[in-house]
Amino acid sequence: MTANHRADTLPREEPAQDENTFRLRVPPPRRPEPAGPPGGRARGRSRSRVRRRRRTRRRAVGLAAAVLALGALTAVLAGRPWQDADAPARAVPVEAIGSPSAEPAPPPLPSASASSPSSPPPTRAAEDPPPKAEDVPASGPGTFTVARAGVTASGSGSAYRVEVEDGIGVDPDRAAEEVAAILADRRGWSHGGERSFRQVADRSAGLVIRIATPATTDRICGSYGLNTRGEVNCRGGEEVMVNLKRWLLGSPRFDGPVSGYRALIINHEVGHWLGRGHETCPGPGRPAPAMMQQIDGLKGCVANAWPYDRRGTYLGGPKVP
Repeated sequence: MTANHRADTLPREEPAQDENTFRLRVPPPRRPEPAGPPGGRARGRSRSRVRRRRRTRRRAVGLAAAVLALGALTAVLAGRPWQDADAPARAVPVEAIGSPSAEPAPPPLPSASASSPSSPPPTRAAEDPPPKAEDVPASGPGTFTVARAGVTASGSGSAYRVEVEDGIGVDPDRAAEEVAAILADRRGWSHGGERSFRQVADRSAGLVIRIATPATTDRICGSYGLNTRGEVNCRGGEEVMVNLKRWLLGSPRFDGPVSGYRALIINHEVGHWLGRGHETCPGPGRPAPAMMQQIDGLKGCVANAWPYDRRGTYLGGPKVP
């Protein structure tokens, strides 16, 4: 018992720690936050949210302003108003005097052995200045170029061909445009759709309209027994011969544009081709018939280039025996 008691009362020795194999690391204690008034932390978070909203709003406003500025710059660059400031204004097409919608122009006019327009056919905004009489060639080679502008391969209507003598300074295609407009005018022979014309460039044409020098016109008209004296036009068989002098200069007695006289030439000679004879003045102050030889005097009538008026009434007169 004594031994046991001694063992129980002797102090126990703690086992030595191996500091090389075990080391306890303890983090340093956190510094205590300063105590604030109650609810301070919540107010801080609220202020942060307000600041974030303000920053977001400022970014959105700045982005919108940038987009608007870019759009304005793009519109200015696209319009480039400074680029065309000194550019000439574009010409606006002017309705031709002799188009179907134009009012008939009845200036006093006489007509050669067939033609003398008073209502001009479609023409450009301004006519070319007429040449002087001495500049019109008196003769040519007698060969012709066929107009190609306005040609149709098929269709209905009376087929006609336009030819211009070579080397006389008249463009065949431009001349064909004028002829086509005269034939299509509702005051002309196709009024109200009663008749139509179709331009071709081959031998299917039953009507051939030729513009030629006075000498060539005299020669071809003479083959039909007609004396044109180097001055007027004629129709023989299927051929309508337009004297270059009349086409370029008009008539000495025609008070109006040359384009108007051209309409009378075509209407008068095509009228002969359709079987109509000469007519005379129906009374003072009335329109001269297109089939009247207006170049010989109007006999009290008012110059007129068209067979019909705008209402479709035929502007005729007593037949000449």
